[in-house]
Amino acid sequence: MDKLKEARRVFNIEIEALMKTRDVLDDTFIKILDLITDCTGKVIITGMGKPGHIAEKLAATFSSLGTPSFYLHPGEAMHGDLGMVSENDLVIAISYSGESDEIVRILPNIKLIGAVLIGLTANADSTLAHASDIVQVLPKFEEACYLGLAPTSSTTVELCYGDALAVVASGIYGFKDVDFGKFHPAGSLGKRLILKVDDLMVYNNDNNITVRRDALLEEAIIALNTNVLGLVSIVDTNGKIVGVISDGDVRRQLVKKADIYSIHVEDIMTTNPNVISSGALAVDALVLMKNKNVTALPVLKDDRVMGMVSLRDIVQAGIVYYDMKEDNEMNKFENRGGYYSNKIKLFSSATRKAVAA
Repeated sequence: MDKLKEARRVFNIEIEALMKTRDVLDDTFIKILDLITDCTGKVIITGMGKPGHIAEKLAATFSSLGTPSFYLHPGEAMHGDLGMVSENDLVIAISYSGESDEIVRILPNIKLIGAVLIGLTANADSTLAHASDIVQVLPKFEEACYLGLAPTSSTTVELCYGDALAVVASGIYGFKDVDFGKFHPAGSLGKRLILKVDDLMVYNNDNNITVRRDALLEEAIIALNTNVLGLVSIVDTNGKIVGVISDGDVRRQLVKKADIYSIHVEDIMTTNPNVISSGALAVDALVLMKNKNVTALPVLKDDRVMGMVSLRDIVQAGIVYYDMKEDNEMNKFENRGGYYSNKIKLFSSATRKAVAA
């Protein structure tokens, strides 16, 4: 057996089935789509066996793209789960033959409840087709299985057809990336869309992230040693930022053998520092850090320092900035998370000795 040849045969058969289905799409698809977008209840998808797995996946896709949906197992439906169906719901029943026993047995009750019933089948004369308010009749095509029995091409087509409904519906709703993020708080993409710098920053309470501009450098070193962020904000009497001092600034002064007990922070601070506004997305802070090659940013509100957000906290939160053209460069940048922690440890050790001296 030529294994790759057989694998390509499966691909070709299923691709042909998809193309046949694509080419027969007509007003039926639009009518079904309109019923979905106009539905005031939930879109309930049911199927048995392999189509049941497809139905379960489609319910998840609809839900994540703005159409409230759930999967109804037809076997459990016959034992009370039909109570989850109401008259303002829409039920999509998937059965390639249109005669799956478990599906056929719940059709009268769905009609009795009053929910709209949509059938997805390849048999126009089937029980499912006749019971449905609208039926999408799929074209005939070959299953990729050697025996022509295992659902392969048919389940691929059912999946793609349902995906098309879910995706086009989301476009009609005007579904945005921020909406997607609301429903995906645990994933990296969801975090990029909803996590703000305020959720991750170290707040300006007793965390030693600010020092008054008239303070001595010694005080900034103590703050840097305590907050382990590698940066401290320099503020005026009103708490507004006027500059920053980094661990690098201090190291350079130590190399010069400067007297840290006589130098004022405003003498060596960096003015016009890189900052980010309170309420900004954490991923925007990550991009700014990448572009400016820094590992922490003061978070401001009306020029007042509210806190400090660090590269380490953003990376640990699972937020990843991805750009195909800049993939390698960004990986190197994100790897600085480990370098950053090690650098702070070394700096803390050095500053303890300096302060103790």
